[in-house]
Amino acid sequence: MTPEITPETLDEKVLISGIHLDLTDGIKNHVRDKAAKLLRHEPQIVRVRITLEYHQTKSNRDQFTAKGQIEIQGPDIVAADSGDDAYAALDKLVSELDRGLRKRSTNRMSKRGKTHPIELDANLPKIS
Repeated sequence: MTPEITPETLDEKVLISGIHLDLTDGIKNHVRDKAAKLLRHEPQIVRVRITLEYHQTKSNRDQFTAKGQIEIQGPDIVAADSGDDAYAALDKLVSELDRGLRKRSTNRMSKRGKTHPIELDANLPKIS
């Protein structure tokens, strides 16, 4: 059963920042909707940090860079993606973060139950 994601939980766990641009309410709501998807998949997420950066260049290619970090027990999951549109960059970023969560979960499940013998250099007494 997936936990209920309240707006208070989203405000507490999702940090959104913009570099070289002002974040509109539309972008903030879009990020919150996408982050709610991540929080539903993994309830042990401590915090999700999303940074949207605008690059003003002469060419119109890859003007927006979305960077994300999921703080979770163990190593953090970090991803970044670029695109011409801010919303498209955010969508690709969330899919990469979601893929990282699935990979982490799959790795943890595949390691479960696989024991291996340990060889010690010391002579230990046998228990009979």
